Amino acid sequence: MTTAPNPQGGPSRPDDQHEVPTTAVSADGVPDGAPGHGSDPRARLVAVRKEVAKAVVGQDPAVTGLVIAMLAGGHVLLEGVPGVAKTLLVRTLAAALDVDTKRLQFTPDLMPGDVTGSLIYDARTAEFSFRQGPVFTNLLLADEINRTPPKTQAALLEAMEEHQVSVDGAPRALPEPFMVVATQNPVEYEGTYPLPEAQLDRFLLKLILPLPERGEEIEVLTRHSTGFNPRDLPAAGVHAVATPADLAVAREQVRTVDASPEVLAYIVDLVRSTRTSPSVSLGVSPRGATALLATAKAWAWLSGRGFVTPDDVKALALPTLRHRIQLRAEAELEGVSTESVINGALRSVPVPR
Repeated sequence: MTTAPNPQGGPSRPDDQHEVPTTAVSADGVPDGAPGHGSDPRARLVAVRKEVAKAVVGQDPAVTGLVIAMLAGGHVLLEGVPGVAKTLLVRTLAAALDVDTKRLQFTPDLMPGDVTGSLIYDARTAEFSFRQGPVFTNLLLADEINRTPPKTQAALLEAMEEHQVSVDGAPRALPEPFMVVATQNPVEYEGTYPLPEAQLDRFLLKLILPLPERGEEIEVLTRHSTGFNPRDLPAAGVHAVATPADLAVAREQVRTVDASPEVLAYIVDLVRSTRTSPSVSLGVSPRGATALLATAKAWAWLSGRGFVTPDDVKALALPTLRHRIQLRAEAELEGVSTESVINGALRSVPVPR
């Protein structure tokens, strides 16, 4: 894998580490071939990208990835160094989708009950009552999730998988829609705890937020110099352009997107290829294959099509699979990345015609 130098310093951008594509979306925010604006849920969901851009400069692939995950009913892991607008991105997305959002800062002393909620004894009534934790929301921002120990990280597992939490043995349903967007710093940063494999596999996508390009950084400063306040999104012109009802209709339509037997076989061959790589100790599981199908269907729908193409699969392979592969220690020492393993599979597996 070759790496392009980053003139701004900091992490470089690998040539083959592409994120979610945005080319199927036209300049006015409507997918090519899609119906016009109005009550069409596709137009409304695509318009979310344009709305988020009012507050967030660049990061279009990450915005598209978040919309794809919302359509597929999955969760997202955002990775980037501090200060690349991870928190602002999630807050703006929630405002554009008109959903409730809460933020939970993960710290070394955070307890599981701080995530899910706990039973509180009321001396006046001599009874216990349940106090909801921040997980009871539509869009939970789990900020710097890898700064808290694994026991607390694991408190999110049931919520992410079952859309419910159990406190004192009693299951409690979470509101719908429910989505976790967790942010983390790169693992080489001090004071971080690598997420356990079981939890990584619960994230539908892992999106990398790079440092901005020079022009984008100038645009950020220009906005701030003219009074932009990231804590006042309405003042920045950010408004709800879609609703939970739009999302519910869109999800039903995404489920009807067709995937041919040839495309299904292509997905299986891709994930099986990762398991046979000499650089890999643990390849992509069947859960990863179903995740790739789900994200490809959501992207096809956003692109105005009722069927999945191999290009849809290839476009979503990196963000869907990169966190589901464990490399051998010697491969990591040699500079092998999970992205290079996935790109190797994309090059070697025959594409159906």
